[in-house]
Amino acid sequence: MSDSFLTIEITDGVAVLTLNRPPVNVLHLPMLRELDAALAALAEDEGVRALIVQAAGKLFSAGVDVADHTADKVGEMIPLFDRVCQALAEFPTPTVAAVQGHALGGGCELVLCCDLAVLAEHAKIGQPEIQLASFAPIAALRLPYLVGYRAAADLMFSGRSLGAAEALQMGVVNAVLPAAEVQDWARAKAAVFAAMSRAAMHLLKRSLLLGYGDWAARLPAIEQVYLQELMATADAHEGLTAFLEKRAPLWRHH
Repeated sequence: MSDSFLTIEITDGVAVLTLNRPPVNVLHLPMLRELDAALAALAEDEGVRALIVQAAGKLFSAGVDVADHTADKVGEMIPLFDRVCQALAEFPTPTVAAVQGHALGGGCELVLCCDLAVLAEHAKIGQPEIQLASFAPIAALRLPYLVGYRAAADLMFSGRSLGAAEALQMGVVNAVLPAAEVQDWARAKAAVFAAMSRAAMHLLKRSLLLGYGDWAARLPAIEQVYLQELMATADAHEGLTAFLEKRAPLWRHH
């Protein structure tokens, strides 16, 4: 379809979902709606025994469109994006992120919600939202479990991005490879998973999530902090406006 922002292929039990809004795969509302529907359909497909999430273009994803964070759209965008991330995190079979380029903001959060991730050696990954007086709800839930509270606090309070070597050392990704080898690594892992019993893998995934922590139950509270409190601050709107106007923000600190 000409208006599609994804491609999906299923071969030998492995579904490959490709973000297809190059060159930087900014996640806008139409793309998020498509992702929401695609993940729901793939989760119900009994022929899918593993899922790879990858991207076409220069970047894996530069994140959610800043224009969709504005007051008139954020009430739809945040719950929709969070639903996409939860669907990915709770996908019934193993998921692998094949990250061929930078994954920033919402792009990083998609990677955090996959079971495994491989990152191109030139790529960076991070959550820069605080630099616009915002924050990433899903990262606030996922990062502390993946890397520990102190490392997560450092990353999110500073908004700095990680190079591939530091991302690997910290445990944000499982492997770092030349960009040309990222997809092959993901496909090899997915093929191993797809050869297993889907029923057993489904139960194992549920058990891993139980051990991981009840983060999803806390998501509604974090959404409300974002929508009701953060979006009531002057600085949140100043950060978005400054970004769209390509100027430095002038913080009022409230």
